[in-house]
Amino acid sequence: MPFRAFLLILRRDLKVAFRRVSEWSLPLLFFIAVSALFPLALSPDRLAMAPGESEVYGMQSLGIAVIWMGALLASLMGLDRLFLNDSEDGSLEQLMLSPAPLISVVYGKLAAHWLVSVLPLVILVPLVGLSYRLTPGATAVLALSLLIATPVLTVLVAIGAALTVNLRGATAIIGLLVLPLVSPALIFGARAAVLALDAESAAAPLYFNASLAIMAVSLGPVAIAAALRAGLE
Repeated sequence: MPFRAFLLILRRDLKVAFRRVSEWSLPLLFFIAVSALFPLALSPDRLAMAPGESEVYGMQSLGIAVIWMGALLASLMGLDRLFLNDSEDGSLEQLMLSPAPLISVVYGKLAAHWLVSVLPLVILVPLVGLSYRLTPGATAVLALSLLIATPVLTVLVAIGAALTVNLRGATAIIGLLVLPLVSPALIFGARAAVLALDAESAAAPLYFNASLAIMAVSLGPVAIAAALRAGLE
């Protein structure tokens, strides 16, 4: 029963998402625009960040930070509606009253959101990385670090969305709640890509983010379910 509920919610939310193309395509366009156009605003003689660094290395290091921040900010767009649409049409209350465990419902909604809104950002990383002349190794580690860290971001944002389920235009509130908490994943994810750029082992920061992702996926839905119950009471 719990797994069946998960699959039903996942399929339902995927169908709804593909009927609202503008809602999930806007973050992708934002990510591409910010990440790809940022180099055009830079002066080539300002790219060397330290004595002895080349301009290419400066652009590569800056590109890692820009791509990470672009993906992070793009993931926050429209997330106030993660549960709000279901709350407005009454389907969220019906799901809470159904025999299906609420945690299974939460897992289904998180998986659908991650597949539609977050996974495409990771897929676009190699393309955007060309703007910063990233090496294949650094690009691969950057995409992997984002892939590992995005479940943490998704769960944290979902907690914020659940706490503000009855508030319109709560994106700013969610951002204030989430951004400080996602800082460790951002720091270690960017560090992993920089280590790969320097041809060093990036295992340690990747393992750290993987442990955060496991903890978030394991414990996060419990907190989200509790927040939804509190928000709708």
